[in-house]
Amino acid sequence: MISEFRSRFRFRHLRRGLVGGALVVLVVLEGLNAPRPPMAAATMVSGVLCLAALAVPERLFARYATGAAALSCVLTVTEAQLSERPPNTPGMVELGALLLLSTRAVRRCPPLRAAGPVAASSLAAVVLPLRIEQWDDYLKNLIAVIAVCVVPFMVVVGLCLRLYDTLRERERETIRQAQRLEHARELHDFVAHHVTAIVAQTKAARFTAAAGHTQSPKDLDRMLAQIERAGSQALGSMRAMVTSLRDHASVSTSASATTRPVGDPAGPRGLGGLRDLRALTEEFSEVGPAAELILAPELADRPLPPGIATTVHRVVQESLTNVRKHATGVGRVEVRIGARSGDPERLEVSVVDDGQGGGASPAAGRPVEGSGYGLVGLAERVEEVNGHITSGPRDGGGWQVRAVLPLDKAATEETIACDHA
Repeated sequence: MISEFRSRFRFRHLRRGLVGGALVVLVVLEGLNAPRPPMAAATMVSGVLCLAALAVPERLFARYATGAAALSCVLTVTEAQLSERPPNTPGMVELGALLLLSTRAVRRCPPLRAAGPVAASSLAAVVLPLRIEQWDDYLKNLIAVIAVCVVPFMVVVGLCLRLYDTLRERERETIRQAQRLEHARELHDFVAHHVTAIVAQTKAARFTAAAGHTQSPKDLDRMLAQIERAGSQALGSMRAMVTSLRDHASVSTSASATTRPVGDPAGPRGLGGLRDLRALTEEFSEVGPAAELILAPELADRPLPPGIATTVHRVVQESLTNVRKHATGVGRVEVRIGARSGDPERLEVSVVDDGQGGGASPAAGRPVEGSGYGLVGLAERVEEVNGHITSGPRDGGGWQVRAVLPLDKAATEETIACDHA
């Protein structure tokens, strides 16, 4: 990748050098058209300076453009007073450079700062034909065309390019903002899931030790192994996130790799992604209340769009993480995935626990709908695939998270493409 960038960089500079060299040769040839050597040298210097002003950095452009245009204007006024002048060309390359200076000034400079270079270069371009020896009606018509048509046209071109740059920068900022939100959601996924598991297992070990219970070496080794596994998964997720930030294209190419740890949010799941939920619920049950996965048989082997499979995994993962972090008195968690009743083309995902609280008010310590970054990010994910999600206390006690997603692959992919367009 670096070598490709270097080759493009060198090719771009080589191309600019060849074009610049060709224009300088044309300026020299036009300067030789002058009747006297001093006049020819002055014409060459003026033309080269106008070309050079087009290539200077942004911070120096206004000063150099104004200076080059002023020098060109002074040379034109001086030559207009002489009896011997060029017979046919006043310096067409220099005229084009002056017009491009006004365009670049309008495009790149702030309005007040662009006034000087635009006025100087436009005036120099309008009077430049006065260097020609014959002053007749054709010369007057040429000056009128430059003043009335060409100069305003180049200013309008600069305004259009300025508008285009503004729109492109806004588009880039929108894309960057979307990427930042995506990375924030991914970061929350693995931090909330893996790190919460580590904290919960560590608290359980400390509680057991503080209660004075004697643990066998086998039980202690099992608890430490669970903490070690959760830590390894967190590190794996963090490495995947760093890789995505460093080289998004590389991560996209290898997104279907099967070496990612279970529960890693950085790797999107394609076909068979729902079967990974079995390992997620079993892992949750090892250090928390029993979690039961009820997966409709017709969905076990049905190929789902990668975006839908990934969203289902995120809904279950975030819901189980919230149970582990916020729920009290939970004895059982039920994860149910199947076609929605009465609508076989909609997939319904529900995660229900039997914790304390319910009815009209949420349980103490439980997140209400729309609070926290987890539910916000989850709602954004679901909406991206044209679904909707609700969460809150349920009648009879406990908490429920329910998401409804489309099963139609074509409609889902079309929605995702429109959102990213």
